[in-house]
Amino acid sequence: MARLSSKVREEKRKKMYEKYAKLRAELKAKGDFEALQALPRNSSPTRLKNRCMFTGRSRGYYRKFGVSRLVLREMALRGEIPGLKKSSW
Repeated sequence: MARLSSKVREEKRKKMYEKYAKLRAELKAKGDFEALQALPRNSSPTRLKNRCMFTGRSRGYYRKFGVSRLVLREMALRGEIPGLKKSSW
């Protein structure tokens, strides 16, 4: 389980990215790089980190499901994800 502060910080970055996304696209299209640099650092999309929606874990993240590998395995074993099952041979 990730620290609460990590989750909250990531949410703040996500909100800031959404707030400045339109302005950032306009400035890029114009080629006004000085104004782009004046924008807050956390409004950049590269500062976002994918995190599990349940645990906040950043490593072992599956984009297709939006969860970490540990949560994905538990959900698959419980049958919560259609068409996905743990393989064994």
